[in-house]
This record gives sequence, structure tokens and C-alpha cells, in this order.
Amino acid sequence: MKKMKHKNHGGKVYLVGAGPGDPGLITIKGQALLKKAQVVIYDYLANKKLLNFVSPEAELLYVGKRGGKVHSHTQEQINEMIVDRALSGKIVVRLKGGDPFIFGRGGEELEEIAQAGVSFEVVPGVTAASAAATYAGIPITHRKYTATVAFVTGHEDPTKKTSNIAWDKLATGVGTLVFYMGIKNLPVIMERLIRYGRDPKTPVAVIRWASTPSHHTITGTLETMAEIAAREKITPPAVIVVGEVVRLRQTMNWFEHKPLLGQRIMVTRTREQASDLVELLEEQGADCLEFATIALQPPDSWQLVDEAIEGLTGFDWLLFTSINAIKFFCGRLFELGLDARALGGVKIAAVGKATDEYLRSYGLRADLVPTGDFTGQGLAAELLSQGQGKKKFLLPRAVKAGDDLPNILRQAGAEIEIVPVYKNVRPKGREKELQRLIAEKEVDMVTFTSSSTVQNFLYMLNCPASELSERMAGVKTAAIGPLTTATALKNGINIDIQPSEYTIPHMVQAIVDAAKKGRAE
Repeated sequence: MKKMKHKNHGGKVYLVGAGPGDPGLITIKGQALLKKAQVVIYDYLANKKLLNFVSPEAELLYVGKRGGKVHSHTQEQINEMIVDRALSGKIVVRLKGGDPFIFGRGGEELEEIAQAGVSFEVVPGVTAASAAATYAGIPITHRKYTATVAFVTGHEDPTKKTSNIAWDKLATGVGTLVFYMGIKNLPVIMERLIRYGRDPKTPVAVIRWASTPSHHTITGTLETMAEIAAREKITPPAVIVVGEVVRLRQTMNWFEHKPLLGQRIMVTRTREQASDLVELLEEQGADCLEFATIALQPPDSWQLVDEAIEGLTGFDWLLFTSINAIKFFCGRLFELGLDARALGGVKIAAVGKATDEYLRSYGLRADLVPTGDFTGQGLAAELLSQGQGKKKFLLPRAVKAGDDLPNILRQAGAEIEIVPVYKNVRPKGREKELQRLIAEKEVDMVTFTSSSTVQNFLYMLNCPASELSERMAGVKTAAIGPLTTATALKNGINIDIQPSEYTIPHMVQAIVDAAKKGRAE
């Protein structure tokens, strides 16, 4: 083949394998290229969460194809999109599910790219065969069972007079067979393997939406799988694994034992804070829907905060009741040209362990943290138990917040100054989406981490109080602590789960414990 000389248009195409579904399976190089891309052209099977790595200024083009559906774009149109944008000088990432060169038509696209004289690179991805089998607990090779494996298209037209697949050799000549895109032709595939000599009792697994929270596996044999798949109403995308290695699933199945697998959980925290909760839930198998019901903004005026910072030496204690208060207060402190040294003569109290941990990112450490009750009331009680009731306190917090902490301290004779360092506002533009998700029961659980998340959720849901119970029927709820629970109950939302310790890790553990209990019952 004649070597193509790439012309220097300033543009370049990166053909990137997105992996099978789990966004964590993309390569480090693939992730880095998404961050630098000016155009991303992505498929149906590429996890949409990968688009979070892409610059907001980048152009996103969806060109997904689904089996049995009308394609959004022809292959020729996709090729044209890629080439045109690269020739215009853009960095283009063509993001493809799985591996671009394994039944991904990556080779066909690359031929067009090369012919146009466009520079390109290819980044491999984890292919569906490997991921599906691994997440189903099936090693596709094993010394005791087989030393051979074949990847086969299952998409071949069964009405063709001749087949490109040598069924007579494939049926008995390879230990493990993995068929891509074969659900429509599943009965034909099973029949042909039996016809050409494979034992009808050979184990078979069909794995749908491999490595994602919708991952589902069914097992049978060559003679029973077609009937089982029809009964279970299995639809694409799915891969078929044939071979004795399927028997090992009984001892090696790990992913499907995750307690929250298949659970779609709505996280209402701010986008900036959702990551730790989402990460912990996804580790347990949950499908997290990030749906912030609050956004944070600076106060309308910094005057009170600036005056308090200027007079820091006049306070005995600085009280932090949230991570957000630390972030905005310390941010303002630094903007004024000061740093942690300005707090040298002031003691710091944090409402809980997570707040104390966050303080350390600013080079600070709390002098006092409640031992058990991580609420404003618990912090007040701890301060009073240590004889600090007559001191002078500075409390940076949200514009609107509960008054339990300042009221208890004032009743004990304390002097407390409250300064607003941020305010909670409702994000706009997603109300209809939230209403649809709840109405159509596409959410299994909603998590609340503050009273504001509850109140704004209800505002966005826009449901009459008389209909709230019916609208939320079948949707579980979890609240981080008693104050959030109280707000929910006051507004007509029952809370199913509340941890004994009011932290994100304990909240997730409580959700996991409830899921395990539900399965056992």
C-alpha cells in the first residue's frame, strides 16, 4: 500500500476507544485527549459521563447507531464530519465504544481520514468481549479449560447464501467464542454451533450493558439459551460468551454482587460537592444521576465579612458548620491578601469530621470537633461542656441557615457575630427534566444532604402537597442527618434512610445496609 503523506492543516484526528461502558475503563491517554479536543464525535455506546472531561467550548456531535433503530447519521456522513473538521484545523476526537478496531468500523473511518491526508492517531480501548466476560466473572481463557478464544460478529445476515464465518471450523476449533451484536441472530448462532459439532450442553452466557449499572447476565446452554433470552426479553447491546469457562462464573462473579447494582440514585448536592458522594455510591454499583438542586454564590456584599476579618483579633472562636463556609470565608481571606496567619490568635471549631478534614486543605486544624453529634446543636453542646459559653464567636455561614447554634450559645451568655459568606440559589433550566424523571419512576432513590436540597427539590418538582405522596411513591429517600430529615418531614417527604453519624461515608453505608436488608427479605 502506498504510504499516505499527511498534509499539515493544523488539525488532527484521534480515534479513541471509550471502553465498554464503565467510564473508569477509558485509558489515561484517552482522557487526556478528551480534555484537549476541540471537537468530540461520539457513539451511542460511549458513556456520556466521559463528556465531563471535555472543554465547555468544544463542539459535541452525537452520531450514535442502535441496532434495529434508524441511525442518526450514515457512516458516510460521519466520515465527512470527521474529515471536514480536521481539515478546518480542529483537534478532533472520534470517541467510539469499546475498541475502535474490534467491530467498531474504526478501520473504515481511518481509511477515509488517511485518504483525505489528515494526520491521525489511534488509542485502543477495552473491548466489550473482555469487559463483559470479566464483569460477569468469566475468564475468557484459562489453562484448565482453553488456550484459544475467538471474537466473532453475530451481526451477519442469516439469509445470506454463503457465510464469511467458517462455522464448521469455528464450532469445535476454538475453546471460547465471543459473539458481538448477536442478539437478533441468537437462535441461528446457537443452532449452527450445534449443527457443526459443538456439544449442546456447552455453557453460554449473555451479558447486556456490560460493566455499567444496568449490567445483566443470563446463563444457559447452546440448546436452551435462545429460549431463555426470549423469555428474559434480552435486547441489545449484549455479547454472547460460549465455552466451558462460563462455568467459572459460579466462583468468580464479583461485579454483580455489588449491593447497589441496578439502583439509579439522584444526588441533589451542588455540582462542586457531589463527587465524593457519587464516587462512594458508584463503588457500590449505583447509577448516579447528578442533579444539583442548589448552586452556591457569593453574598450580595462582602462588607460584613471584610469587617469581621479586619477585627479577627477580637474573637475567641471561629465556628465552621459546613465545608462551603470554609471555602468562601478562606477564599475571601486570601482575596484580601491575608492567609492562615491571620487566624493565629483565634481558636477554630468544626461541626464534624468532614469539615475538619477540609480545613486541613487550607493549612488549618480544628481545636474542637464534637465527639458524636455532628450538628449545630452538637457543636454548641461541646463548646458549653468545655466552659466556652461566655466567649466571643464569629460564625461565617449561608445567608439563610438554621439558628439552633447561635441561639444556644447566646442563651449561655455568649456574644456571637454571624456573617453571610455565601448563598444558596436554585439552578434553572432542569425543572421539567426532574419532574419527568420522578413521574416516570426513572429514579429509585433521592439523596438529600441539607435542608436546602430538600426545599429546592420540592420547588423544582412543583407538585401540590396533596399529590406529593403519590408522586414520590416507590422512590426511596435518604437524608444525611436529623435537621435535613426534619425539613423533609415538615414538607411532606418521608425519609427512609438516615445514618447514625451525619457524614457522607456513613450515609452511603446506611444506603448499602438498607439495600442488603431488602435483598435478604
